[in-house]
Amino acid sequence: MTTESTPAQHLPETEEPPPWRPAGAKRKTASDTLEETLKDVRRKIYPRSVTGWFAGWRVMLVVLTQLLYYGLPWLQWNERQAVLFDLGARKFYIFGMVLWPQDVIYLTLLLIISALALFLFTALAGRLFCGYACPQTVYTEIFMWIERKVEGDRVARIRLDESPLSFKKLRVKGTKHLLWIAVAFWTGFTFIGYFAPIRELGANLLAFTLGPWQWFWLLFYSFATWGNAGFLREQVCKYMCPYARFQSVMVDSDTYVVTYDYKRGEPRGPRSKKTDYKAEGLGECVDCSICVQVCPTGIDIRKGLQYMCIGCGACVDACNQVMEKVNYPKGLIRYTSERGIEENLSDTQVRKRLLRPRVLIYSTLMVIIIAVFLGSLATRETLRVDIIRDRGALGREVPGGLIENVYRLQILNASEESLRLSISAEGLPGLNVLSGGGGKQSAIDIRVPAAANLLLPVVVQAPYDAGETGAHPITFVTESRSETGRQTEVREASSFIFPR
Repeated sequence: MTTESTPAQHLPETEEPPPWRPAGAKRKTASDTLEETLKDVRRKIYPRSVTGWFAGWRVMLVVLTQLLYYGLPWLQWNERQAVLFDLGARKFYIFGMVLWPQDVIYLTLLLIISALALFLFTALAGRLFCGYACPQTVYTEIFMWIERKVEGDRVARIRLDESPLSFKKLRVKGTKHLLWIAVAFWTGFTFIGYFAPIRELGANLLAFTLGPWQWFWLLFYSFATWGNAGFLREQVCKYMCPYARFQSVMVDSDTYVVTYDYKRGEPRGPRSKKTDYKAEGLGECVDCSICVQVCPTGIDIRKGLQYMCIGCGACVDACNQVMEKVNYPKGLIRYTSERGIEENLSDTQVRKRLLRPRVLIYSTLMVIIIAVFLGSLATRETLRVDIIRDRGALGREVPGGLIENVYRLQILNASEESLRLSISAEGLPGLNVLSGGGGKQSAIDIRVPAAANLLLPVVVQAPYDAGETGAHPITFVTESRSETGRQTEVREASSFIFPR
């Protein structure tokens, strides 16, 4: 549950209480905290709607992320789905790029970049991702918007839940859940559409001919969306998300986070608009508790930064509106740092301190890895040839005074053009390449379709006197020519064995 803390870290039991804690306040014991946590898990939160600068940013990011999520599977590219992770064929299509399992290094680099981005953004501004772009936050916002449209704002929802069961209550609740289920089902359908062609998936769904795994993931993801965004909501952020637990080791006194200015606000207390609060010995906080009412996780930001805070800025918008009404300066709750509050720094001074060593290290590492990632993609070969020796026959003598070795060539065409390949070998005098494991002799000239994987058996022959007993290095040379006339050459080393 909420542990009273300074804006950057929780207070140890031996530390003096912060200046805004009432004198003589009893510190909570471990059993008190446990009991309060159990009560909090059972308590339903009714967030109040709020408008303002940060609310506008949240709405914009909800719209952008959902346009991206729901829209990408429907885009077409070269007469196929633009983004498709075809697990059955072991191919990932991302617009004009085709990735194979051998390209797992790119996934590794993406994960490293994501981890560094997480460290960087948390060091800069706390749980910024959680407040604006996390799927849990985004879908909770969508579900709460539906809830407000159907049931009304905070007070109306509280009254509806406290009212006895009636036809009106069943009708309102039923309408809300039908809309929630519709959004959740469409979300699950879109999720499956990233792994199976979504147009075919839609036709199969209407005909009830989906495969068992497709039905499982459709229903599972739909149920998870409905349950997490409709019921669990803030409980996911507070008790299930590991990010909430380890963010405290990534923030410090210069991290830019949502902070209550206790020097301005305390001692808090209600008053009329005409009251001279300074003469009354009051701070600027009118103790309206609206900052608590709008918080999606139900915390009181006036108790300091807590791990449950997702940094959404709803309390900032709410407090600024109250400050406008009572003609006080805005910013009683604002994005700033602990040091900014303690040392009365201006916003400019606070922002200057953001560029500290850990931020510069994270940024430098990110720039380097992103450059490597983009450079690797730009220079990536679309034709790959892997040589696999036949382990059952290392080398054998055949009529005509020849020695032959058997190989398998795994050819990957990672482009969206069919390729005409010419395969030869060099490294020993008189090398001859035969197709099909001893078929008729020919210059190997084959066609590999676009985005295809071909396993080709190849026999290489050399005169008996071309080398001594043992292994000799040779090189397979694969020359490719695309439909547009683009030519490339791939050279792969192997060995040719002369038996005793």
